[in-house]
Amino acid sequence: MKQVYLAFYKGRTDHHGLARLSDWLTRWVTRGDYSHCELAVDQGNDEFLCYSSSVRDKGVRRKAMSLPPDKWDLVPIKATSESVEAFFQQNDAMKYDWLGAVGFVIFNRGRKDKYFCSEFCADCLGLIDSWRYSPNMLHAVTSSVHDKKL
Repeated sequence: MKQVYLAFYKGRTDHHGLARLSDWLTRWVTRGDYSHCELAVDQGNDEFLCYSSSVRDKGVRRKAMSLPPDKWDLVPIKATSESVEAFFQQNDAMKYDWLGAVGFVIFNRGRKDKYFCSEFCADCLGLIDSWRYSPNMLHAVTSSVHDKKL
């Protein structure tokens, strides 16, 4: 069985413009180290099959990536690669939810036909009110549960 992780991006982007601004703004508004998150299925050889909704990719997508530890923190979760893939198939190609992503500032719930990264991950994990989770809040919740061994 392949291990599934929540992967949290703490790196600094080499991109400029909107991507860099988006990363900085997310960290600043949510008062944390993380600007993005993914559901990551370990494929071995330092490769992961990653699922999320991405600003750079304009919405929900699946992508093979390496997740170097200097840029990513991994939290193991109790999910199966099959459940993650099935959730992805149900939501593939949904657009990125800009209003939902800035909902922490403007108190917006976002839209049911779009996702931002942490909302996608939280919804896949079955968390209630998935639109409430920033990458930093999702990290705090999942790390706390993982560390406490509840």
